[in-house]
Amino acid sequence: MQLIDGKLKAAEILEQVKAGVEGQVKADGARPGLTVVLVGEDPASQVYVRNKEKRAEEAGFNGQLIRLPSTTSESDLLAVIDKLNTDKSVHGILVQLPLPEQINEQAVIGAIAPEKDVDGFHEVNGGRLLNGDSRAMVPCTPLGCLHLIETVIPDLKGMHAVIIGRSNIVGKPLSMLLLQKSCTVTITHSKTRDLPNVCAGADILIAAVGVPELVKADWVKPGAVVIDVGINRVARDGKQVLVGDVDFDAVRDIASAITPVPGGVGPMTIACLLSNTLAASR
Repeated sequence: MQLIDGKLKAAEILEQVKAGVEGQVKADGARPGLTVVLVGEDPASQVYVRNKEKRAEEAGFNGQLIRLPSTTSESDLLAVIDKLNTDKSVHGILVQLPLPEQINEQAVIGAIAPEKDVDGFHEVNGGRLLNGDSRAMVPCTPLGCLHLIETVIPDLKGMHAVIIGRSNIVGKPLSMLLLQKSCTVTITHSKTRDLPNVCAGADILIAAVGVPELVKADWVKPGAVVIDVGINRVARDGKQVLVGDVDFDAVRDIASAITPVPGGVGPMTIACLLSNTLAASR
């Protein structure tokens, strides 16, 4: 069994981004600018934002964090985004999700200029991805998943990929990326009949549903590549621990390759975010 090291691959991408930034600064003095907007004090969001800030600084970006109180109105947040859309020094805008209940997330995502939507969530970028348009900003987690899959299967033609989860953030965009690589793709969800049997037919199994250790040993075909997108906090032996959507200990000896949690898909998300921002600045 091969452990797919997301930290190692992310470090490789970040080195490429750093070199790209240095080359761009030497060429025309333009340093990529990434602005993160954080509304409220969600603990998990604060951790994610700190990690993004750190990696952006290491890569040589001009980073900016805008903190807004949890009582911020939707109109006030949209005004902040409108200002960032017209700021030529800002190439990437990321509004950290989730947002407080008084704010419509789709309205906020739709307000970001598509060319600065480095999260890849805007409907314009979704449409471009669907059409195979190279201008699409691809959502970072699916893009990271694809990079990890290709570290063990460079040629994906004809492979059967099963995705557990149909979200706009992971499942749907990842299906488009895999189709572009000529995979046969099955998307499953909570209403799928005989889910274990469907999953057991996969050459590549991606779990992105947010249910701790859902995927058991008999869900996995021997030799399959397993990508675990889930990050779940569970109590174990009196402590809070992180586990994925895959029962790692049960599956590791069946799969040919598997991502750990943590240390798998997570680091790739930030690396792809910075790669998107560099592309946006160009």
